[in-house]
Amino acid sequence: MDDTDIRTTISALVEEEHRLREGGVEDEQRRRLEQIEEHLDQCWDLLRQRQALREAGADPGQAHERPTREVEGYLQ
Repeated sequence: MDDTDIRTTISALVEEEHRLREGGVEDEQRRRLEQIEEHLDQCWDLLRQRQALREAGADPGQAHERPTREVEGYLQ
């Protein structure tokens, strides 16, 4: 996955998130929103990893998607 693919995934997830939030949020939709938020966090983390590797002169292709628990546990 390259940066363009990741950004395309992010855009699609954001669009889906907006559609789900437009209507009333039921239990099933709430679960899907949680999944979307987690996947968005993973995508943004992957982009940051790729950028950091690029800036360090390394191959951005070495970046990998980290587990949700790891990404969600980062301090802001």
